[in-house]
Amino acid sequence: MNLLAWILLGLIAGAIAKAIDPAARGGGGILGTLLLGIVGAFVGGSLATLLTTGKLTFTATTFSIPGILIAVLGAIIAVFIWHRIIGGVA
Repeated sequence: MNLLAWILLGLIAGAIAKAIDPAARGGGGILGTLLLGIVGAFVGGSLATLLTTGKLTFTATTFSIPGILIAVLGAIIAVFIWHRIIGGVA
């Protein structure tokens, strides 16, 4: 996937995750939203690959409707894990 598609996927997935999950709303601005979406694409893509193939590989989702949904789910999971690591409470 080219860089522009990654940026667009990251912004869309990060914005949707921030709208859904109250823990994700804390600061970060547009760069935080972008990074949240890109991390979510990798987390969601890796989990989807694990569930479908049984192998854990570091993959990302594609720029499609199912890919965006998986990236949003991955972003929510990433925020959940991040808040448990740093001890933040939403």
